[in-house]
This record gives sequence, C-alpha cells and structure tokens, in this order.
Amino acid sequence: MYIEHLVLKDYRNYEQLEINFENKVNVILGENAQGKTNVMESIYVLAMAKSHRTTNDKDLIRWDQEYAKIEGRLQKNYGSLPMQLVISKKGKKAKCNHIEQQRLSQYVGNMNVVMFAPEDLHLVKGSPQIRRRFIDMEIGQVSPIYLHDMSQFQKILQQRNHYLKMMQIKKQTDEAMLEILTDQFIQVATKIVQKRFEFIHLLEKWAKPIHSGISRGLETLKIEYKPSVEVSEEQELSKMIERFEEKFQKVKNREIERGVTLFGPHRDDLLFYVNDRDVQTFGSQGQQRTTALSIKLAEIELIHAEIKEYPILLLDDVLSELDDYRQSHLLNTIQGKVQTFVTTTSVEGIDHQTLKEAATYTVEAGSIAKVQ
Repeated sequence: MYIEHLVLKDYRNYEQLEINFENKVNVILGENAQGKTNVMESIYVLAMAKSHRTTNDKDLIRWDQEYAKIEGRLQKNYGSLPMQLVISKKGKKAKCNHIEQQRLSQYVGNMNVVMFAPEDLHLVKGSPQIRRRFIDMEIGQVSPIYLHDMSQFQKILQQRNHYLKMMQIKKQTDEAMLEILTDQFIQVATKIVQKRFEFIHLLEKWAKPIHSGISRGLETLKIEYKPSVEVSEEQELSKMIERFEEKFQKVKNREIERGVTLFGPHRDDLLFYVNDRDVQTFGSQGQQRTTALSIKLAEIELIHAEIKEYPILLLDDVLSELDDYRQSHLLNTIQGKVQTFVTTTSVEGIDHQTLKEAATYTVEAGSIAKVQ
C-alpha cells in the first residue's frame, strides 16, 4: 500500500497543504522547526487516529482554529481508498471510503504504518510504558478486536481504580461490588494478555533473522513478554483466568490500602535478550540500537504476513542516529518494496542508491515543494 495524495487543513503549522507522493522513497528536507515532522506525523495520525508525539489532540490543531483535517488517498491491492480524519476540541470523526466510521477501532487498520523515530531507540532501554504502548499500537493495526478489548479494558480499569480509591478513603465498603468489577477486569485482561503473547511470538520470529543479519551472525535476539501475573503462552484461557483470580486474592488488601489496581496488562513489560544477556541492562548502545532497528524491520514483515500488503514506513529524523552500516542495512531492506518517508535536515553523508533515486521535497515555514 502507499499514500499518493495528502491534504492538510489547519494541521499544526499548515494552514493548507495539498501534495502528491510517489510509491518509493520520499525524502522531506528542511531545517528544524519548519514543519518536516508535522507532515510525517499527519500521515501517522491519518492511519492511527492518534499522534506518536503528543497525547493531547488539541496540539494538532493550528493556533486559534476550531479543527484540523487530514485527508489522504491510499492505493491498496484492491484499488483506491480515500480516508479522512477531522480532529476538533470535541473529539475525532473518521471516514473511510467517504463513510463515517462509528468507532475508531473500525477505522484503524485500513492504513498501516511503521514509524521509526529517535525516541524508538529508547524502546529497549526506556520505561515499560513505552514498550506497552508499542505493543498496543502494533497489535491494534492488525487486530480491530484487540483495539476494542483495549478500549473496554481502559474503561473497566478506570472504574475499578475509582472504586478502590473510594474503599481506601472508606467511602465504599462493599466488597461484592469490587468482586464484580474484578471479574469484568479479568475477563478482558486475559484476552489482551493472550493476544500479546501471540504477537510477541510472531515478532520474535521475524526479528531473529533480521538481527542476526545486522550483527553479521554474531548475535541471537530473544524477545520475552513479561506479564504481571504468572501465566504462560501455552495456558488455556480458563487456566489464565484462574491465575488472575488467585493474584487478585493475594493483592486485594494491598490494592484497597493503596487505592489502585496492582496487576494486569497495564503493568506488563517486554524483555530483550542478545546472546542470552538482558540488552536493557547489559547491552552496549550499539546492541540496543540494533535491537530497536530489528524490531522495526520485523514489524514491516509481520504486517505484510498478516494483511498481505506492506505498510508505509516513516523514518523521522532517524537516519542520522544510525551509523553507516545500520543505515545501509535499513535502506537495503526497504529498497523497492515499501513506500518510505524520510525526514532529515540534509542527505549529505548518506551515500546510498535508494536515496539517489528518491523523490525529494523541501519544507520551509509550513509550505512544501517538490524538487524537480
């Protein structure tokens, strides 16, 4: 799949933008703070209905405007797909093929993107929250059911935390109500955990050979999903539910004391091992970067295997963060098969055929032009 046409209205620093892209590498050149990343982000937001840079949607709307609008025309195996996302202070409205989508979980997944930005290099050494967000965003692209389950989970978690808070300050004492909320919580939490196990298993399958290639066969990558409840991939759902119920009985008093949910998918983590050593703790910066790059390249292959189309790759200011060898590996992998967007202040020093053949655009003060 590839995006051939993009229209922005009152998005970030763009009052109005209309541009065509090519189904190959598109390089977006410009000084910092001119709007390069905003173009890249708008493609991501059109696909995911949320930004990778901010959790506050109001940041996406141009100063003093009521709403921002992103429109894109996508080419997929079966033909053309128009998409539209309107972001206002009241919320988001999404259209696919001119039809308004009732739920965002129905909209996300029509357009698939893989984003690789400097902050993704922190995937390995950053906080568990970064890794959980990564898992949720990636599974959500290929599984609308997962997105729906996650949305349910967030609502129940919020209610349960609120009730535990009430119990903590003695405004509520009804343990039967806590049991009901816990039961609802466990039903959806176990489905999420099961899907995450499945996803990590697939991700490792694709990432292992890629990592071995980048490290010239010297390193073996292992990815492990670490749930906050002792359950395993092999367990039936009913067995998982039992384990979660046991965990609840163990931590119930502590949860009431602290007024917060102490177990569940919102407390899980991912572990990465290179040659059986934990990369987060013992890996060199090079190993951490190779791991992050392997995971991003694995995502491309995983999405392709699941939906039979390659996603769009967004490389936001990340080439300068990689050494020549990793740069070349990345560019060789995508050559000729993935529509790619690269933002950078300069292509000097990146000597690669892929960039020589790229379509180039320059950005200055919120306007973009193709270099002929």
